[in-house]
Amino acid sequence: MHNIISPAILYWGTPVVLITTENEDGTYNIAPMSSAWWLGHHCMLGLSAMSQTTQNMLRTKKCVLNLPSQDMTSHINLLARTTGANPMSEFKVRTGYSYVKDKFQHAKLTPQKSDLVGPPRILECPVQMEAEVMDHHEMMKDLSDRKGMTLAIEVKILRIHVQDELRLQGHENRIDVDKLHPLFMVFQEYYGMGSKRLEESHLARIDESNYRALTRSNEVPQAADTDMVREEVLPVVEAVGGTEEMEENEAVW
Repeated sequence: MHNIISPAILYWGTPVVLITTENEDGTYNIAPMSSAWWLGHHCMLGLSAMSQTTQNMLRTKKCVLNLPSQDMTSHINLLARTTGANPMSEFKVRTGYSYVKDKFQHAKLTPQKSDLVGPPRILECPVQMEAEVMDHHEMMKDLSDRKGMTLAIEVKILRIHVQDELRLQGHENRIDVDKLHPLFMVFQEYYGMGSKRLEESHLARIDESNYRALTRSNEVPQAADTDMVREEVLPVVEAVGGTEEMEENEAVW
């Protein structure tokens, strides 16, 4: 039996992301968030329009998306009710936030120099993605008094760094999913993914390399930031049914 409910939030389970950005004075901010999803090598981030992170991203067009592992909750809790914005918004004052200038020191995290963007990576995070802002979209346009209070910000992933132990043996550009332990936020609580796959995925029978032509991830930015190197794209496998069916699968998943 199903019943109708109306939760205040709809956090059904999304990965925690620590976004690093550059403040106007050249210092760096870290923001924990979990309204994030990926499509190809682009990512959509849901953020408050007035947050320090949002203002930094719209100004500099650069950021780093750091994915913490499930054993990093103590670091994230130190950031959870802090803000780099001064003065703070009325909501953050009311909900007990505090202003913190040096988020790295406060959260006991280590900055690591990025290759292509100004904001640093977070050394302790097993996955780090340097990114560039492509566009932003106002949310809640149907609510006149809430329009523009939150933004969906689209970023393009420029470079991906992963800890060596996460790489799948025998493959240069694949992740060993059994060794990846991302942290998820589910209705404001932390959860891990677990250590075992539930069942073999039929979608996983398609070699990941077949999606490169669609995602344009065969174009890899080099240190000069403007030079591009195109990696070899493997032919589309017959199991997918050609490019049109691949596009349909990508849209679904």
